[in-house]
Amino acid sequence: MKKKILFTIILLFSVTSMSFYYVVDKGYDRQNKYILFIKKIIPNELSKNIRDIIFIIPNLKNKNQVLNLQVKKYEQGLEGNLFREQNIKSKNKKNFNIKEFFLPFKRLDLNLGWAATENSKRAHYLEIINDKVIVISGLGQTIYFSKKNIYNEKLHQKNIKNNILSYLKKRNYKLIGIRDLFIEDNFVYISLQHKDLNGFTINIYRAKLNFEKLNFEPFFITNEYWQNYNVFSGGRIETYKDNQILFSIGYSSIKSAAQDKKSLLGKIISIDKSTAVHNLVSVGHRNPQGLFYEKSSNIIMNSEHGPKGGDEINFNYQNTKELANFGWDIASYGQPYHGKDIFKKSHKKYGFVEPFKNYTPSIGISEIFYLPEEKNFNQLGNNLFVTSLRAASIYIIEINKKFTQIINEDRIFFKEQRIRDIEFDNDEGVFLILFEKTPSIGVLSIKD
Repeated sequence: MKKKILFTIILLFSVTSMSFYYVVDKGYDRQNKYILFIKKIIPNELSKNIRDIIFIIPNLKNKNQVLNLQVKKYEQGLEGNLFREQNIKSKNKKNFNIKEFFLPFKRLDLNLGWAATENSKRAHYLEIINDKVIVISGLGQTIYFSKKNIYNEKLHQKNIKNNILSYLKKRNYKLIGIRDLFIEDNFVYISLQHKDLNGFTINIYRAKLNFEKLNFEPFFITNEYWQNYNVFSGGRIETYKDNQILFSIGYSSIKSAAQDKKSLLGKIISIDKSTAVHNLVSVGHRNPQGLFYEKSSNIIMNSEHGPKGGDEINFNYQNTKELANFGWDIASYGQPYHGKDIFKKSHKKYGFVEPFKNYTPSIGISEIFYLPEEKNFNQLGNNLFVTSLRAASIYIIEINKKFTQIINEDRIFFKEQRIRDIEFDNDEGVFLILFEKTPSIGVLSIKD
C-alpha cells in the first residue's frame, strides 16, 4: 500500500513537472491559469525553489539565448538590425506579424528584481514625429531613424546629442531614470526622476526639436520630494486641449498623498505649454503608467498599477466640474502584499470613480493607446490597446461609442517580452512597440 502511494506521488510529481516544463519552455505566460493556480496554493519562497529546480533546463536555455542576443546587439552598434520576424495569433485567432529590430540601449536585468534602482534606468520610450521615430533610453541616450526603414533589414539609427547628463552633473543631481518622451509643436518633452540633497523628485524638461542636439531646460518643477526610492513615480506626458499637456505623477509611496489636494503626488495635472501654470485634473492615483486623451469625446484615459492585483484602466469623462477622484489609497480591487487587506472594494460606494476595467491578478499594466473606428487596425469598432510588462501582452478592448461598455476583448501574447511603450503610425497603419528586455523596437501589423 505504501509503495502504491509513493508511486502515485512520484508519478503526479513527474507529470506536473513535465507539464510545467512544457509551459515554461514554450514561453512563461504569467497569466497562464495553471501558473496562477500553483502560485496561489504554494508559498512564494517554496515556489521559487521549485521553479529553480524544475525549470533549470529551460532557464539555462533562456539565459544562453539572451547572452547570444546581447552579443549580436553589441556587435551591430547603431545598425538596428532586424533579428526576428514571426507570425502570431491572438487569443481570438486573429493573425499578426511582428518584426523586431535591435536598440542600442542597456537591457533590463530581472535578476536584480523589478524594483531595483538600476532597472529604473532601463525603461525606454519612443515617439513618432512626421517621417522619423525618436527613442530615448532610461539613461537619456536619444536616437532616431527614418520610419521607412521598418521595411528594410536595418533601421540605420543615428544618435542625437543632448545635455541631460551634463545638466544633472553640473547641479550634482543623480539620474534615477527617464519616465517618458513626448513631442508636440516642435518641442521635445521628457519627464525625469533625479535625486538631490532634498531626496527624490520628478520634473519635466523641454528642448527645441533638433536632430543634431537637444538642449533641455526645466519646463515644469513639481517641488515634490520623497526620501526613499520606489517605483511609484508615474511620469507620463500626453497632449491635451487649450494649449495644455497632461502629466501623471505617482503617489511615491507617501501615505494619503494621493488624496491631499495640496500635493501633486498621486495626481494627473494639466500644464499650460506657454506659462507652465498647472491645474489638478484628477486625484487618487497610485502609479499611472499609461495616459491618453480622446479629443473628440473629451475623455482622459489612464492606466495604473494596483498593489497585489487591481491594475486599473480609468476613464475621466470630464462631464462635470467636479474633480475626479479614483480612490487610492482608500479604494482598490487589489490587496496589500503583506498584512490585512485594508482597501475598500467598491469605489462608487465611497464616493470615488469606479475603474472602467481592473485586472486581478495584475498584468503589470503600462501604456495605453486608443484607436477610433475610422483608424481601424484589426477589426471594425473602437479599440483600446493596453500594454503590459508582467503579462507580456497587448490587450485589445473594443468599446462602444459612448465609452461605457466593453464589447469584446482580445490578447496578443509575446513570448519572453515586457512592453513599455506603444505608438500607432497613421501613415503605415502599424504599431511600434518598445520591448524592454532585449531591448528592441517591434513593428506589429495585420497579417493578410
